[in-house]
Amino acid sequence: MKNMFIITGSTGHLGSALINKLSNKNCDVRALKLPNEEIKFKAKNITYFDGDVTQIQTLYPLFSNTQDYDVYVIHCAGIVDINDEVSPIMYDVNVKGTSNIINICKENNVKKLVYVSSVHAIPEYDKISVIKEISDFSPDNVCGGYAKTKAEATNLVMNEIKNGLNAVIVHPSGIIGPFDKSNNHLVQLINDYINGKLLACVKGGYDFVDVRDVAQGCILAALKGNIGNCYILSNRHYEIKDIINMLKKIINGKRITTLPMFVAKMFEPLIKTYCKIKKQRPLYTKYSLSVLQSNSKFSHDKATSELGYKPRDLFETLKDTVKWQKLQVKKATNC
Repeated sequence: MKNMFIITGSTGHLGSALINKLSNKNCDVRALKLPNEEIKFKAKNITYFDGDVTQIQTLYPLFSNTQDYDVYVIHCAGIVDINDEVSPIMYDVNVKGTSNIINICKENNVKKLVYVSSVHAIPEYDKISVIKEISDFSPDNVCGGYAKTKAEATNLVMNEIKNGLNAVIVHPSGIIGPFDKSNNHLVQLINDYINGKLLACVKGGYDFVDVRDVAQGCILAALKGNIGNCYILSNRHYEIKDIINMLKKIINGKRITTLPMFVAKMFEPLIKTYCKIKKQRPLYTKYSLSVLQSNSKFSHDKATSELGYKPRDLFETLKDTVKWQKLQVKKATNC
């Protein structure tokens, strides 16, 4: 039978990369988007459906008439938020939405569900150990609203796997790359530097990975992943100052100051208040600053050995991101 991929969150950063990658494959693709979201990629094998993962009745058309296909669902719809607390909408989308996807996958006997979790769902027990895949998840073991919702949703999937659900779980690290219009905080940092709005960066870093490599990892997990397994889709640790230095080389940009972490933490409340008044999204929050100091020694050895996952060098990612962002500015100017 022919393969069909159902992609939730199709207009998001990862969803857009998935749609782009699958657009030239010998498969049918059904892409879920919210009714008010615009279509970013068009291809003969892609059909868009309006719906909302928090309202299961809107998902039925997405799964209709699939009996003649091997159906793979990649559930990447979610809300990424660097605030400390769990907001109601984040819980509804990340947890209740995942529960709805689980139920409709069971009803339609899909061949495999790939749930896009996060490395943030994996507890950090110390600052030095290499972090590998685990099988037990709890929101009580992680910090930050986003991490807690991803841990709870991941636990839902793992429990249903024990009950017969054909599913695998992937854990991307910090996603960066083209196909995003600054909804991603990491891409926002790149744009702010390109546009001269980033006056200083912060001492610290994280594991950053190209969105296209994560998309490929999701597809590999669907086709080759072992049921009930988790796969970390990471790259390696990069300091924020190193990212800025690479961007500086790419665009011949200016040098900016690197602030010590204690200074950033001291001014975080003021930045939060300023952004609230200006109705802007803060680039740094208490939670995001803690992430930049966390252990990001993630191992993707399992994904590499079992799936053939191979992340690229971040310099290539940053060059392509800058190129894509400039193209969007050119398109907007010509409109």
